[in-house]
Amino acid sequence: MSIIQQENNNNNSSENQNQNSRRITWEGCSVLLDINDGDRLVFSRLTAGSVLKIGNKNYSLQPLIGSPFGSLFQVENGINGPCLSQVKLTPEANNTEDNKECDIKDEPRDNRALIDNNTAQTLTGEDIEGLRRQGASGNEIVEALIANSATFENKTSFSQEKYRLKKQKKYAPKVLLRRPFTRSICDTYFKKYPARTGFLRVDTLSLLLSFANVTAHSDVLVVDMIGGIITGAVAERLGGTGYVCNTYRGDSPHSIEIVRIFNFGDEINKRIVRLPLAELSAPQNGNSKENEGLEAASTVDNLSDQFDESLSSVPVNMDETTLLSEDGKPSTESQKAVASKGHKAAQPGEKAPEDAVKMWKENGFTSLIITAPDVDAWSILKEVLPFLSFSAPFVIYHQYLQPLATCMHNLQVEKMAIGMQITEPWLREYQVLPSRTHPHMQMSACGGYVLSGTKIYSDNQLNK
Repeated sequence: MSIIQQENNNNNSSENQNQNSRRITWEGCSVLLDINDGDRLVFSRLTAGSVLKIGNKNYSLQPLIGSPFGSLFQVENGINGPCLSQVKLTPEANNTEDNKECDIKDEPRDNRALIDNNTAQTLTGEDIEGLRRQGASGNEIVEALIANSATFENKTSFSQEKYRLKKQKKYAPKVLLRRPFTRSICDTYFKKYPARTGFLRVDTLSLLLSFANVTAHSDVLVVDMIGGIITGAVAERLGGTGYVCNTYRGDSPHSIEIVRIFNFGDEINKRIVRLPLAELSAPQNGNSKENEGLEAASTVDNLSDQFDESLSSVPVNMDETTLLSEDGKPSTESQKAVASKGHKAAQPGEKAPEDAVKMWKENGFTSLIITAPDVDAWSILKEVLPFLSFSAPFVIYHQYLQPLATCMHNLQVEKMAIGMQITEPWLREYQVLPSRTHPHMQMSACGGYVLSGTKIYSDNQLNK
């Protein structure tokens, strides 16, 4: 009874650790750094030597290790110079910010009499450097700039707040520690490197997951040629159940480097597998009678080898099980995790297990998602569609309409699918603030196109 209680306690402690790891950063994890309320978005891996460049200075990310996601940091003067220090927000400070927003309303003052000729500010650059040498913080410099401005008091409340925010971003920048997940990763890549993810927008990604009916215990076949964001999004929704199988042509799999930004654990990483199309389409090897004979002949050997297999399952060299970070250096956190767990940490993108491949060949996948902007959409679709089970949904994303229209026409002619539709997502972002709510001035014009449908049985279709 004591052994059972001990096992239960160990399971509870491991679950608590997993829950805490989702809320608190650790050394070697990936984070999204939001600088000055969205002015810059930076992915970084937290290590002892990681730095963040703000302006012309580099700041160590060591203070961010062990902090909860959602923490706010600000540049302050430390013992060894400027550093990132966590800002402790109090309810009184939050109420003050809310009151500032509410105070911005219609008022008799306006800015028509103000002339911007760069003479209103009496504080020079040398004076600001002198304040820094004396140890003044960024907020103190901002207050000094406001006190020495000749036109600040004559500005409207909105202009005053805009001026304060502008100076705060320059002299007291803030860094918000965000947890990378599907939406934040997709938004960041769409704003910074849209070509790497095929110009995939977050609302389009949501449609892909919904049309493909990605739910728990699903076996999803994906053709992901846009860095792995589709693979990571599907794995995040599966939550450690089912499989997401990334298939590819030839011998070189497509990169899924974005998956490592999600900070998945072993339970989810081992559900992210790869399998080439040639192996997926190959017939099953062996005969049933031959397999039965082999099983009967090896019964005694299996009984004698069980003890040896249990011993061989323990890793001999722990150094071989370390994970590599993005810069190619071993992660110390992964070494600690391997040493504590005593087994090899799961890596995303391993080869699919044989039992799962056998099941997929017999029953097919439950859904299919294709994001292949660099190849012909119809050529890849007709290769992977036979591996999808009947009455299962499929989704294809492309930046342009014509490749999807060709696929839709061919599917209709060969009677391979029903319920097909081409969707063009449309998204409008709004700025919602007191007395100044309006759509954003700059928005993306097109979010690509999505072809969705349901596979059916057809005599013209080649059997698997």
